[in-house]
Amino acid sequence: MFFIPPAFRETDIAALKERIANAGLVTLVTVGADGPIVSHLPLAYDPEAGSFGTLTGHLSRANGQWRDTDTAKPALAMIMGEDAYVSPGWYASKTEHGKVVPTWNYRTIYLRGRVSFFDEPERLRANVEALTERFERPFAEPWSVADAPADYLKGQLRGIVGVSFAVEAIEGKSKLNQNRTPADQRGVAAALERSEREADRQIADLMQTKLERG
Repeated sequence: MFFIPPAFRETDIAALKERIANAGLVTLVTVGADGPIVSHLPLAYDPEAGSFGTLTGHLSRANGQWRDTDTAKPALAMIMGEDAYVSPGWYASKTEHGKVVPTWNYRTIYLRGRVSFFDEPERLRANVEALTERFERPFAEPWSVADAPADYLKGQLRGIVGVSFAVEAIEGKSKLNQNRTPADQRGVAAALERSEREADRQIADLMQTKLERG
């Protein structure tokens, strides 16, 4: 599906499914008569629905993706994780031979599957309730769909279209300098750990974990 060098390929499907379930925003790419169509959507994930699970969410009815998508063609969903710039000055090998260049470390998950759209009010409401409950759960006083006036809610539901994405394949990529020496990896991890940017420190933790596991 994507270019993933062997060193960066994630093969633990169970772990990838867990990351998908914990993800917030998903990039949905479909194909229409004029080419790719892209939306960023919060999607709920049911890992038991189908071989690799099913993503379910909704988009604005004004968003033409639901009308223009050729549902006979495979669709793509992408979940971007942590990312960090890597300076060549952090490699131990810089002082040894100087044959180093900048790069970027990151984690991402790619899903290929079939997309369909729906607009049954009961199904739409169930999806909205599921997404709301999930993201409101951590709050001390979570908002509920039932808190909104019934007539207002009906109007809002008429303004959206449901999305169902049946996943047929999952590929994960974790580019964490695995193609470099342990000394180079430790140098990058140490530098990123000192960063004020949270994503940099997260990449550092992921690198350290991989180094410890060998």
